[in-house]
Amino acid sequence: MATAQLSHSMKSHKAPKETIFPSEITNEHESLIMVKKLFATSISCITYLRGLFPESSYGERHLDDLSLKILREDKKCPGSLHIIKWIQGCFDALEKRYLHMAILTLYTNPKEPEKVTEIYQFKFKYTKKGATMDFDSSNISFKSATNSEDIKKASVLLIRKLYILMQNLGPLPNDVILTMKLHYYNAVTPRDYQPPGFKEGINSHFLLFEGEPVNLQVGIVSTGFHSMKVKVTTEVTRVSDLENNLFQENSTTEIAHQGLDCDEEEEECNSQAGKQNIVATLAATM
Repeated sequence: MATAQLSHSMKSHKAPKETIFPSEITNEHESLIMVKKLFATSISCITYLRGLFPESSYGERHLDDLSLKILREDKKCPGSLHIIKWIQGCFDALEKRYLHMAILTLYTNPKEPEKVTEIYQFKFKYTKKGATMDFDSSNISFKSATNSEDIKKASVLLIRKLYILMQNLGPLPNDVILTMKLHYYNAVTPRDYQPPGFKEGINSHFLLFEGEPVNLQVGIVSTGFHSMKVKVTTEVTRVSDLENNLFQENSTTEIAHQGLDCDEEEEECNSQAGKQNIVATLAATM
């Protein structure tokens, strides 16, 4: 695992309008670009709507009628630079088809990183044609999108639901720490592999919530080459006003396997994704 800690302050900035996703996906290279952008957009959405970085750390992009804030290099905010480095490290693992899951956790006590406040899980799959990124959804699942328009619809739905969730979550504590951990497909990943920005860390078999946790399945996007799936776990008191029909909820007092989603492919999860050696940590004062 790898760990990095950061702090940040709030500022304001306006950026020019730009589009975000490719208009067509006809090959593995275009699919990889799409999945990378969707992952980076999701991380940006989380950090922006949770108020983790200043306005100057984001540029503006558009997805249909959505105005999105995307992380960009901001030398005045070391924290955002570290997050960008983590994202780039994930890109390296995606390109090599090593990355199975990227798990972003928030906690408050640096001495007890296993006691978390929020978990954001991104699960990746690779087909013979390429890779996929899943985002769990209780209502609609675009697992077999056949054309670029279907993929775009799935992506828009995923981002919309993530925005709805972020806007309905209760406030974070004043001081929070962010950690990113990567899980690999062991069958193809070299033992000594660590992407840029990460280092090997200590494996932990469970995460705990101080309050009652709830699992929210957000969505899934598949391009025919790659797939990405996203799940969010937080304290139930933070989502009391959220419409239950938008997200699947499942309470538990302990999140096993670092909050891994092993429901669909238990055997694959256990046999291929046991390597847990990426963690990045960011300390933030709200």
